[in-house]
Amino acid sequence: MSDTVMFARRESFKEYIRYYPVTTALLAIQVIMFLLMQLYGSSQDSLTLIKFGAMFDLPGLHPEFWRYFTAMFLHVGLGHLFFNSFAMIIFAPPLEIMLGKIRYLVLYLVSGVVGNIFSAWLHKDYYIGAGASGAIYGIYAAYLFLALFRKDIMDQATKQTIMIIIGAGFLSSIITPNVDVYAHLGGFIGGFVSLALIVLSIKRRVRKRSGDESSIIRH
Repeated sequence: MSDTVMFARRESFKEYIRYYPVTTALLAIQVIMFLLMQLYGSSQDSLTLIKFGAMFDLPGLHPEFWRYFTAMFLHVGLGHLFFNSFAMIIFAPPLEIMLGKIRYLVLYLVSGVVGNIFSAWLHKDYYIGAGASGAIYGIYAAYLFLALFRKDIMDQATKQTIMIIIGAGFLSSIITPNVDVYAHLGGFIGGFVSLALIVLSIKRRVRKRSGDESSIIRH
């Protein structure tokens, strides 16, 4: 599949919602949470972020476990929300189609949680963290897995596009201030491992089904 086809979004708004309901729902949650934070105070206010479920490491405070999940739906400022949402709109749909709704959702959520775990584990300073980028880097990692191990799915141009996106993304994460590269790295690892396990599970199910069918004896 050519990159001009895979990552080209030519659907109408109604078609996008119908074809990619999980991605649409995730985007809607992000926008709703952003608007609620703006109404409550500000999405760039530390207390508001903590109130709505952001990750943090602050003196004398310990984050609850549920924050590893909720933080991926919060964004710090309109620009943060826009760029993460744009990446999801463009790059998430093909993966939702290829994996199916449930597997895609599992990969997205696992990547986001693992990204937040890495962020909490590797940060040595106090911080407040939020954003979907850990889950988005999990999507990038899933494409890398497919490029490496399912060469029948992508042509060379698409693979090159994916490599450029990943390389540019990590480079930007390193040189841009206040970007959580630890969450990006954790999400990337989480996405790669998640897809490897999903593929392994599918292969085992196919082998089992083939074995069951071959054991049937007809008289």
